[in-house]
Amino acid sequence: MKTSNYALVLALGMALSACGHLMPKAPAAGTPLAEVTAKLGKPSAVYPEPDGGQVLEYRGQPMGQFQHMARFKADGTLLSYEQVLTTENFARIEPNRWTRDDVLRNFGRPAEVVRSRLEDGEIWSYRYKEKGVWDSLMNVDFNARGTVLRVFNSADPLLDDRFKGL
Repeated sequence: MKTSNYALVLALGMALSACGHLMPKAPAAGTPLAEVTAKLGKPSAVYPEPDGGQVLEYRGQPMGQFQHMARFKADGTLLSYEQVLTTENFARIEPNRWTRDDVLRNFGRPAEVVRSRLEDGEIWSYRYKEKGVWDSLMNVDFNARGTVLRVFNSADPLLDDRFKGL
């Protein structure tokens, strides 16, 4: 290998290694609440769990497409930390069983809320990347009592290039 190529590969490897150190790593399960907040900062919102634990919401990106949730047990230790706006997580929503509180604890605050004509409820929309294919809105339709009626996906007119005339 030429010396110049070797130097380039070495410099690239060092740069990539440095990037890994700059990005915060997910805290490990069992980490105390104080250590998690010291590492990740103040959460955007905190939601109580029915079992006495709590969920901390960390919003990412300007439009919240990469929200992370830190779940804590009642004893104040971390149970899990994950990026929650994924197709797989949205598939867990159970219509006629989940409530607004369940959706908040699992996905955080929505990007948009609009009134629904169905049963005088609301539709909460979450921006996310569906399987890396296109920018989407996952819409959760609630009735007036706050129970999920249905969950449906639509393209996001603000982020999807198909709506920009390109």
